[in-house]
Amino acid sequence: MVANINVGNSLYGALAYNGQKVNEGEGKLLASNKILDNGTGTVDIARATADFERYLPARMRTEKPVIHISLNPHPDDKLTDTELADIAREYMDKIGYGNQPYIVFKHEDIDRHHLHIVSIRVGEDGKRLNNDYIHRRSKRATNALEKKYGLHPSGNSKQRLEQGALRKVDVSEGNVKRQVGNVLKALSETYRFQSLGEYRALLSLYNITVEEARGEVHGREYRGFVYSATDDAGNKTGNPLKASRFGKYAGYEAFDNRCAVSRTEIKEKELAGRTKATILATLRQASGKDELIRVLESKGINTVFRETDTGRIYGATFIDHNTGCVLNGSRMGKELSANALQEWVVAASSPIPTGIGTTDPSQHTGEREPFVPFTKQVHEPGEDSVTGGMFDLSIVPGTDPEEEAFRRKMQRKKKKRKGRGI
Repeated sequence: MVANINVGNSLYGALAYNGQKVNEGEGKLLASNKILDNGTGTVDIARATADFERYLPARMRTEKPVIHISLNPHPDDKLTDTELADIAREYMDKIGYGNQPYIVFKHEDIDRHHLHIVSIRVGEDGKRLNNDYIHRRSKRATNALEKKYGLHPSGNSKQRLEQGALRKVDVSEGNVKRQVGNVLKALSETYRFQSLGEYRALLSLYNITVEEARGEVHGREYRGFVYSATDDAGNKTGNPLKASRFGKYAGYEAFDNRCAVSRTEIKEKELAGRTKATILATLRQASGKDELIRVLESKGINTVFRETDTGRIYGATFIDHNTGCVLNGSRMGKELSANALQEWVVAASSPIPTGIGTTDPSQHTGEREPFVPFTKQVHEPGEDSVTGGMFDLSIVPGTDPEEEAFRRKMQRKKKKRKGRGI
């Protein structure tokens, strides 16, 4: 069982997010402590907010008094609502929040049913509750609950993803929203990415794409995400789905925060270097693009190439499942930029030289010489747009230095051809 802990200052926002799911039939109210449950199976969000505020003193010594916890059992753990409610109560006791007011919600909008707990982290005196080593206490609590209830152990992030048995979205199976939600939730908790292009490459493995939507709603600037299911060729199928239909984890703000955290972690832990070393070693041995993709996949790295209609590579992203990092090729260095990889593909498809002054193939060692790439970078031509549903929103695809350079290069070529014609 995996626990995710977040703190914030919007009590109403946390209650509305969970309460709306219950009121729309996508969740249940399982338990509450010191907060009224009217027994109707629905949530009066305004009344719940007022109940919580009775426990919030006028003067508080913390700017973030709200704690929002999600408890995620393994998908194969079959638990009754009573067991889930008991697990939530015991978890709150073990982390030192058993006497706090809280509400336990069960989310049923995705296949992997899970719990959300909303509480406050200040006492009646306005002081913040002891938050020292909260994540360590949480881990001890989940370990104890796993043993008591015979649950699957949480393991590391890679194991959790494998246990979740994520599958590609298949529109023909129906309930596309639930399929997409399953994938988005798992990926948002597991992978590191630093741009929309990298996020989109990760989603493409599961037949999902995302576009950034910008517009103005009631005089306020709007910025969000629109998700779409795709077929294996990357073509959109079905209706677009706004991020708000899934939850905050799928929205632009959560994505932006994830990019910031990923940027720090990748740098501090030097994660990109491991991926780069594996790719370069494979490049020296692989005989072509197909073999490169196959060998890297066997090593736990998926490769997403972006190509023109003529087959020229204008971008490449590598998804390393070992480190949980999604990395654009040029981010790891010029030797993995689009131009460098394109030149490698051309060189790999050419006959292997047997050495100066000899035509005896047996004298070749079987390993290619270290590849010296171009230093220029390249970008995807063209842009896309959709209508965002309720509001008319423009779609701004994520930019990538490689792809932008390639687009400019193609435009220059077109101008030169026009000049020659004149």
